[in-house]
Amino acid sequence: MRVRLVKGLRGVQARHRLSVKALGLGKLNDVRELKDSPQVRGLINTVYYLVRVEE
Repeated sequence: MRVRLVKGLRGVQARHRLSVKALGLGKLNDVRELKDSPQVRGLINTVYYLVRVEE
């Protein structure tokens, strides 16, 4: 699955920033190809309002 950061991290909770970093995203419009696993899904659910998932 492809995950894209579509919203900036300014003003976002520190915990959510760490989740975005754990997904391998840093800058706006960064894209990462990740395996579909429960751990990755959990991180995505935490920051659903910041990322877009393309399967």
